[in-house]
Amino acid sequence: MDLSNLKPAEGSVKNQGKRVGRGQGSGKGGTATRGHKGAKSRSGYSKKIGFEGGQMPLQRRVPKFGFTNINRKEYQGVNLDTLQQLVDDNKIEDTIDFETLVSLRLAGKNDLVKILGRGELKSKLKVSAHKFTASAKAAIEAAGGEAVTL
Repeated sequence: MDLSNLKPAEGSVKNQGKRVGRGQGSGKGGTATRGHKGAKSRSGYSKKIGFEGGQMPLQRRVPKFGFTNINRKEYQGVNLDTLQQLVDDNKIEDTIDFETLVSLRLAGKNDLVKILGRGELKSKLKVSAHKFTASAKAAIEAAGGEAVTL
């Protein structure tokens, strides 16, 4: 090692980047690489979200559509095959009520539950829920169970 091959440790020296707007002698004075005039040359400029250079922005070109019913009731759906799986896994015996569904994380404590008719139910169950589809109710009763509307 001698003075001709000395260099700083790896990663210890960082390139500070170009210093713009520090006088004419730097070569980056004057407009400070921003060009002449226009919004981007001004201080405090920040582009608005969705701005497309003055072209009509996408969210204003696309038409508004439909409406949202403020009185809509959202139900958490639980299918018959899910209930049958719970019976097969010995997680439930003969009754399923709302508290059981919440504890098994099939519904939240503030949800309304609707039993849907996908799959088949082989076991006799007493099911309590807020709503039933016609096919689900028929399948539960066909299996010898009972559908109780809360």
